[in-house]
Amino acid sequence: MCYSAQIWADYKKFTRQFGAILSVGEFTRIYWERREGGSPKIPKAIELAFTEPRDELEAQVKQMIDEAREAELGRIGARIAIQQEKIAEAEAALQKRVTKKSREIIRVANNRIDAEQAKADKLQRTEPAEDDDRIWPGDYTLVMVKEGDRKVVKPMRYQCRLPGWTLADEKAKPGTYNARRDSLRSVWKRLYGYNHGIMAATHFYERVARHDYEQRALADGERPKSMELEFTPQTGEPLYIPVLWYAWTDGVEELLSCAAITDNPEPEVAMTGHDRTIINIKPEHVDAWLNPDPKNLAAMDAILEDKRHPFYEHRIAA
Repeated sequence: MCYSAQIWADYKKFTRQFGAILSVGEFTRIYWERREGGSPKIPKAIELAFTEPRDELEAQVKQMIDEAREAELGRIGARIAIQQEKIAEAEAALQKRVTKKSREIIRVANNRIDAEQAKADKLQRTEPAEDDDRIWPGDYTLVMVKEGDRKVVKPMRYQCRLPGWTLADEKAKPGTYNARRDSLRSVWKRLYGYNHGIMAATHFYERVARHDYEQRALADGERPKSMELEFTPQTGEPLYIPVLWYAWTDGVEELLSCAAITDNPEPEVAMTGHDRTIINIKPEHVDAWLNPDPKNLAAMDAILEDKRHPFYEHRIAA
């Protein structure tokens, strides 16, 4: 599995590398959702890429980003005001009689104000920061797909809601941010050979058990502890990760979501105690991957089999 990754969050990298264009409609849709009070998890780096729009299309996306930010800042301000009122009431009560309850109200309210202010600071920040381009399941990522004769970059949630699923199905099976290669013809059969895309990343992260990483058995009475590892291709080249995606709708809500395809672990990844590795396809296979033929899945299988093996160096991330 790939539980986290640092992605290409600037769509212009796809333009330079593959000639892909921007899907304005999909970008404006997710920021419209945020403007209206929804909570799509969008990496900061995606919106920072539109700070200085180069054309009318990018300016349109930037306008929606700005509107969504201002709307959320307004909601944050309202929530802070509620907490400030609680503090004022509790402080007034303390003037009459000192109680543990009033002090606790003040403590909790101040913590909530600090949390809301941190959200506001992040929304208003204009300089990039570490992990701005990192995604986790449930976050949005950028995926390149083929529409007609053009490659198009769209924002998609990194956790696929499969055809026929309800929100309840998704909650019951939250692991669909990855698609196992050995289940492509079963669980993923309505997408494999039909809805293919590419997500580009520079690093990926996995959680492993510390005792597995240290290649030892648990000691008597020892409880398993997890640790986070960061993997980076030794070549320094980006990973071109094949994904399956789906445009889900129930007639009211719309959701573009995707899953990265994983395979048996590379040897150096297995040595760290992890049992899966995302597939990293060769650049020369990108066009064919984006133009699947459901009647020739063998060709898609061959692309996945002929993946890159750059050797993934690792370090302990946390």
